[in-house]
Amino acid sequence: MFDDVAERYDLTNDVLSLGQDRRWRKEVAQAVDARPAQKILDLAAGTATSSLPFARTGAYVVPCDFSLGMLQVGKKKHTWLPFTAGDATRLPFRDDTFDAVTISFGLRNVQDTDAALREMYRVTRPGGRVVICEFSHPTWAPFRTVYTEYLMRALPPVARAVSSNPDAYVYLAESIRAWPDQPALADRLRKAGWSKVAWRNLTGGVVALHRGFKES
Repeated sequence: MFDDVAERYDLTNDVLSLGQDRRWRKEVAQAVDARPAQKILDLAAGTATSSLPFARTGAYVVPCDFSLGMLQVGKKKHTWLPFTAGDATRLPFRDDTFDAVTISFGLRNVQDTDAALREMYRVTRPGGRVVICEFSHPTWAPFRTVYTEYLMRALPPVARAVSSNPDAYVYLAESIRAWPDQPALADRLRKAGWSKVAWRNLTGGVVALHRGFKES
């Protein structure tokens, strides 16, 4: 499915989020706080748009994605990045490798969320961190109703106008509605081993930024 939307993926996301995705990615970059020579794993990196802010800090960033189509499009644009094909539930990396692991708008598309959270924990070095940016549940009830209507009614026709595979975005809308709320995801992070778990709402809870640490 994601292979089919790869060519226009970044444009489509920009249109569907009304430009908010740029702000969300800036928040992710600040939360990850990548430093020179640190190793950063960017999961569900797609075409590596999300990886670029980490690379600019001097960190060594590995864009990893399950979709070969996404990786191929990304490699054409950013030939210097070490794109890696990988399943988030069985990551092709050794234990305790990365200073930080991050995933933006991809965790809900993994078949086994809990297995992915455990794998992220495994490949993170002691003292390292995880940052998860994902669609969530707006905290203000009236806005939550409007948002749900947008997802199910407005998103598909907009996707048809700008995406190479609009049916994929119908699935994405449904997956957002079914995704656990902020406290539920935080609980799953703790069960996977992460400590000091916290989250921050962005755009009224349309998106939530979850963080956790691996004890030294």
